[in-house]
Amino acid sequence: MASHAPNDSKDSQPSAAQAAGNAGNTGTAEKPSDSYVQSFARGLSVIRAFNAQRPAQTLTEIAQASGLTRAGARRILLTLVGLGYVEADGRLFRLTPKILDLGFAYLTSMPFWNLAEPIMEALSQQVHESCSVSVLDGTEIVYVLRVPARKIMTINLSIGSRLPAYCSSMGRVLLAGLSDTELDRVLHASDLRKRTQRTVTDIDELKAIIARIRAQGWAQNDQELEEGLVSLSAPIRNRAGQVIAAMNISGQANRTSAEEMVRRFLPPLLEASEKITNLVSLRT
Repeated sequence: MASHAPNDSKDSQPSAAQAAGNAGNTGTAEKPSDSYVQSFARGLSVIRAFNAQRPAQTLTEIAQASGLTRAGARRILLTLVGLGYVEADGRLFRLTPKILDLGFAYLTSMPFWNLAEPIMEALSQQVHESCSVSVLDGTEIVYVLRVPARKIMTINLSIGSRLPAYCSSMGRVLLAGLSDTELDRVLHASDLRKRTQRTVTDIDELKAIIARIRAQGWAQNDQELEEGLVSLSAPIRNRAGQVIAAMNISGQANRTSAEEMVRRFLPPLLEASEKITNLVSLRT
């Protein structure tokens, strides 16, 4: 059993800065202070070591992926096993469905998402395309709601999926809601690379695009994230007018051109996002 892995005699202590790096890879981690709980950060780094490419791993693999010693990773893994978030099968560890409780705790703490879903479903049925809502997390967007129409991307999207903010329409809407200082910080922390021939990676050009999005109140992406993918996004705001989420419609360029998408789908998208914003204002 993996729980019988040898226990190192001494667990070397990485620096606080190293622990902060292990706790997340969004480029936005705060500097550790007296209130920083290093053991908790290490536990999160172990959970993050699991992904679609590595659903089951040995103790050694998890230690390497999380940047911990075998002894440190072993203690955390056995704690997670005891709590029911991880299971051990021979030498392999894997997450259990109970780990979903951590993510759904966020969703259930934001009750207006339940009010948004019927509006999204109506919009998806009206335009016959997929509709999603995401929030900003560091340099990435995280999907919190999704109403799929059909598979249009090679990326398998679902609640919890992440995409880079700089080259996605929802990401740019969310970036447009940041202050200039925050926007500059996030863009410089992003892994700006060309995902297609159309992807904009120049920071000054991205800032100009985001400035236009701020002015017009919506964003369009024409095959910058993935070849053949076009999308429109609009902001969802709280009572104070702050952008707290973004909603999009996504489709295939060979079926609906970027120009046609704006003409046909932008009015219903803006109407739906305004409806959700009004609901949010009643709850926040």
